[in-house]
Amino acid sequence: MFAPRFFVSMLGALVAFAIATYYLTGSFASTAVQTLICAVLIQVGYFVGVLFLIWKEARDRRKLSPTKQAAATEVATEEKQSARFSLRRVGRPRHFNS
Repeated sequence: MFAPRFFVSMLGALVAFAIATYYLTGSFASTAVQTLICAVLIQVGYFVGVLFLIWKEARDRRKLSPTKQAAATEVATEEKQSARFSLRRVGRPRHFNS
């Protein structure tokens, strides 16, 4: 969940909600109150969603035993090191047996 994108999307949804509510009720006061309630509900939903993602990640980490965590860390370290390459070797000509 990328927060700035969420806030822009939420603002767009609230504007659309406010326009539709004003069209249906014709009242600025009713539109403002209902839009404020909608904004609070969207924020609560976003907060619950973030908490769920954090809980899920913590649960997955707890499932890994200490030996599995060490192995996972070792594999990640090896992948990072294998992804590195020397810039000096990139332009070096290859040797040919001729």
